[in-house]
Parts: sequence; structure tokens; C-alpha cells
Amino acid sequence: MDALTLNSSLDFQLLNDYQRDFPLVPAPFAELAARLGVAEKVVLGRLENLRREGKISRVGAVFAPKRIGASTLAAMAVPADKLEAVAVAVNRFPEVNHNYEREHRYNLWFVVTAATEGRLQASLGAIEQAAGYPLLALPLQEEFHIDLGFCLRGEKQKCVATAQPVLPAALIDEAERRLVSVLQEGLPLFIRPFALIAERIGVSEPEVLGRIRRWLEEGAIKRFGVVVRHHELGYRANAMLVHNIADDRVSAIGRALAEEPSVTLCYRRPRHLPEWPYNLFCMIHGRERGEVESIIADLRQRHGLESAAHEVLFSLTRFKQNGARYA
Repeated sequence: MDALTLNSSLDFQLLNDYQRDFPLVPAPFAELAARLGVAEKVVLGRLENLRREGKISRVGAVFAPKRIGASTLAAMAVPADKLEAVAVAVNRFPEVNHNYEREHRYNLWFVVTAATEGRLQASLGAIEQAAGYPLLALPLQEEFHIDLGFCLRGEKQKCVATAQPVLPAALIDEAERRLVSVLQEGLPLFIRPFALIAERIGVSEPEVLGRIRRWLEEGAIKRFGVVVRHHELGYRANAMLVHNIADDRVSAIGRALAEEPSVTLCYRRPRHLPEWPYNLFCMIHGRERGEVESIIADLRQRHGLESAAHEVLFSLTRFKQNGARYA
């Protein structure tokens, strides 16, 4: 816990234990306070401090990729002396929520989200024009593990992975669109946050809570709770490990890697030949680079991937990290 430079065990519990299992009740912070044995104002105060310190980005919904709207990972190869200026141009688009420099010829990697596939394609075209360099669009094809939580304890649990093909996004009505637009900003840190949201979008508090619960059950929301920022919590090294795996084997290998406790994300994306021959992506986080390199070597050896073409793209600069904006 010292390595996380947290102020108290209460901070640790809020950060680690409530990334999911967040109480979906009218007064959720009072419920958290009762579970933790403190006053409601203490919980609200600590969450506000953690947000201000950058340890959390928000409390709220993490939407599953391509279940509510449309999204893609994109990459650009940018000359080193132009990279910062291009990153600024890309960041101006509200559709861009994550934007990182990575060690590779394709050195700028960002995620773009939009309400519909048509709007997504329009945004990609506009970003490409503003940046002045062509981009590779690498949309999600199959997910093996996209929990989007981040365990801060040492004893990470293995998950049971399944290969889930990405289906077309479900259509949402106007009231649901308004709810998405509010939820993507994060839960208001007030006594009755769902009542405030309901008032903003013109529905009842039970309707808001009911819709969130249904989205969780349907998988449109992956989890609802505290969204941490791993870099600020001491996990300063992260790498995207990519492999070129035969199409008839990629699902099985993806499931096997996804069940590894050290793999935080695992998914299949399309190759983009000849520029990009890789179709299996994993994310690995650690406190320092050597730890991540050791994890990757072990994974590749144990899963028989030593002869598979691969690359390791360490993150260098975080240009932008926000929640996805689907509305």
C-alpha cells in the first residue's frame, strides 16, 4: 500500500474493492459508508480527493466496446519531431478518449468512439485530415478478456475466458441516449446522484437505476464503479503485446492468454496488411519495465509462442486518457 502513496486503508478499499460491486441504490455513498464503517461525508470527501489527485478518473459506468455505439483502436506512424503537434491535433476531437505514444514505427495509438458506425467513420476521416498522416483502423473483432478493472492487490485471480464475437451495437432510444451522455461524464459525487441524473434527463430515479442494472445484465456496461488511473497508483510500465496467430488458432490462444492473471486486456483485431500483420493483442501492466518484460517472456514460453511473430509496444507518453464518449 505504501507504493501506492495512499492516505489510508479506506482509500485502498475504495480504489480496489469498488471498481465493481458498486451499490446501485438511491443513496450509494451512504451504502458504501455503512459497509466501510465511516460517515457518508467521509466517503464523498475521499473520492473527491482521489479524483482531484488523479488516482481515479471518475465513478461510474464502463461501457463495453461496440455495445452501445461504435469504436475502434487507431494507429499512426508520425515522425518523432511532429509527434507532439499531431497528438494535440488528435486530442482536439472529443471522440478520442485514449491517446498514447508507443515504442514502434506506428508510434501514436488512440481510441475513437462515436454514437454510430457512420459517425465513427466520419470522425476517423476528419482526424486523419487534421493530423496529416494516414491512420490504421483496427476495430475489435473478438474479445477474450476486457474487464477494464485493475486489481491493486497482489493475488490477482484467474478468469475463465470465452471468445465473444463482436456483434452490431444495439439501437438505443432518445431517453437512453440522454442517459449515456450523462453517465459518460461520471457519477455526481452527491448524496442522491441517480436522482440528479434523472432530473437532468427528464425521467424518474427508478428508471435510471433500472436501465443501468439492465445494461449490466446485458453486458452493455462491463462494470459500474470506481475507475482508477493505474499510472498514478504506481503501475508505471505497460506494454501492448501483439502476435500474428493463424486464424484457426487465434481464438484458442486468445482465451488461454486471457486467463493469465498478468494479462489485463486480451482481444482480436484485424490485420492491416502489409503495414500491420498482427491480430492478437494483450495488455500487461507492471511497476517497472523489467517486470513487464519478464512477464511477457514467461507467457510466450509457457504458451508455445516463441516462434510466433510478435512485437512489444511499451507506452511512453500519455497524451490523453478520458472515458469513452458515445453520445
